[in-house]
Amino acid sequence: MFTTKVAIRRRLVLIDIENVSGGGIQVAQQVRDVRDALADATSLDFDNDHIVLACGRESARIAGFAWSGNRRFVFRPGVDGADLELLAILETERIADRFTDVLLISGDAIFTDAVASLGAQGVNVTVASRPRALSRRLRMAASQVIELEYDNYGILEAA
Repeated sequence: MFTTKVAIRRRLVLIDIENVSGGGIQVAQQVRDVRDALADATSLDFDNDHIVLACGRESARIAGFAWSGNRRFVFRPGVDGADLELLAILETERIADRFTDVLLISGDAIFTDAVASLGAQGVNVTVASRPRALSRRLRMAASQVIELEYDNYGILEAA
């Protein structure tokens, strides 16, 4: 029996770093702390996962340089800049044809329709977010949810 679906599992990881950090990136340590927290909670495979890091323009200089390892970096100005960049990837880059799994690290409702569409196409979509930042609609659309326990104020209090 032959199948048209590729047997190799490939995972796309989309990260709205400001969503995890609770706001704009002000110091490089925030990026390192988010990266470590995500690695622990989501089993990121920095060698094999296709990672896309997104943020707003104000955070771009710090976030873009402080994230170590391979990643695609996108940013856009505006309150929803990171969301719009990640949403464009989900909607225009034939994700279902290229990946078996998607890990979306954001809780914003703007992703609900794209996540539901990918799920309907057979893509396993996991959403990881801080519980208070996770949209109910997005939670329902995801195949799986990971609640991130991240102290987004610890580093700023120390600074």
